[in-house]
Amino acid sequence: MKTLDVLRDIRASMDLPSAGLNDLELTGQDPVLPSSFRVGSVAQAAIAASALAASELWYRRSGKRQGIKIDMRHAAIEFRSDRYIRIDDGPPPALWDKIAGTYQTGDGRWVRLHTNFAHHRDGILDLLGAAYDRQAVAAALGEWRGQDFEDAVAERGLVATMMRTAAEWRAHPQARALDQQPLIGIERIGDAPPRRLTGAARPLAGIRVLDLTRIIAGPVCGRTLAAHGADVMRVTAPHLPFVAALVTDAGRGKLSTHLDLGAENGRENLRKLIAEADIFVQGYRPGGLDRWGFSPADVAAIRPGIVYVSLSAYGHIGPWSLRRGFDSLIQTASGINHAEAKACGLDEPKALPCQALDHASGYFMAAAAMATLARQAEQGGSWHIRVSLARTGRWIQSLGQIDNGFDIADPTLDDIHDLMEESPSGFGQLTAVRHAAQLAVTPTSWERPAVPLGSHPPIWPARR
Repeated sequence: MKTLDVLRDIRASMDLPSAGLNDLELTGQDPVLPSSFRVGSVAQAAIAASALAASELWYRRSGKRQGIKIDMRHAAIEFRSDRYIRIDDGPPPALWDKIAGTYQTGDGRWVRLHTNFAHHRDGILDLLGAAYDRQAVAAALGEWRGQDFEDAVAERGLVATMMRTAAEWRAHPQARALDQQPLIGIERIGDAPPRRLTGAARPLAGIRVLDLTRIIAGPVCGRTLAAHGADVMRVTAPHLPFVAALVTDAGRGKLSTHLDLGAENGRENLRKLIAEADIFVQGYRPGGLDRWGFSPADVAAIRPGIVYVSLSAYGHIGPWSLRRGFDSLIQTASGINHAEAKACGLDEPKALPCQALDHASGYFMAAAAMATLARQAEQGGSWHIRVSLARTGRWIQSLGQIDNGFDIADPTLDDIHDLMEESPSGFGQLTAVRHAAQLAVTPTSWERPAVPLGSHPPIWPARR
């Protein structure tokens, strides 16, 4: 299987002209990370999709095409960029809570807990009646049936899943619902005049993006748009939890402001930002922003011509559509962890060597947003883009597995110095993975340093 073949379908789903495929130079082959899945091809295809869309915008603005190079090894390393980030040559970042991970239940099933947020952790401990200790949690889960625990977690609005085989997941009602949804959904939701794309130094120069997302997928979308020249403003609030290393890694290139949407002044400030924005990216559960007046229709009414991008865990239809979820949990629920473990000869769940569902979804979101901007130049309109982690997982599974996936060592920081770059940041001197897409005329770069959340006022800078 060649990455270019995978890209043809992705390109078509976003209505990008096929001419851009001729500009691509794709190097490398799987395996580049230890996995039975084609994670290198997944990474290369997703990043290439975003680069193709950026290059198409550049063509619309300049009348010129440009070459694009993407190496598979580099792309795969960028899919785990959070692991390699360093501040002032300090230690590796802390990415997981001490009780997060997999446990066996009393009926022999496996479950995975995601406890990085304090309210999720405390809710799990309360449900189990256990102390904040792995041994105590393991003992408590030994008294549960796997399915009963997963159901109880969902009823409380917490986050954990039971490991399934791929066959079990295919038979699940939510998997069947995912089969009714495209990998990247793009829908016109309103009228607006065509967007005039004027000449500029970079593909997204002068484009304003609101980023209302957390963790990996959504922030990667915003980081990618910033890498191509957009003004990206991340919107969060002081009371919302976060993972520090992910804020730093995915914060490159972004402004960051605090707005409390539970307060009228916060909503009013967001409405003002929307009125001058071009892309609105949000990672709330389906319908989650409706209560505050920021549904796709609401935002399109405030800003006709908006490109509204929605990320969900399990898709917008189906019995699990309103469940909270994370990449690692979907890997477990959907059979990916089971298939990876089987390829290794293990009984317990084995995760992919990167958060591939998150990262691929983030690049798909960015690609679709840019492709839609290009479409608007001719068709106008307001648009709604939908991407879900679970649907991306189904796509990854559809690409099949390879026999020699574990014949390669897991790359350490010492192995990838050639892919790193240094820059000042609001946290100290930052060492991080640079972007894998190399565009010949408009090279990617982050013009703004990563900064602590809430560092800027809710005001757009002048358009560049």
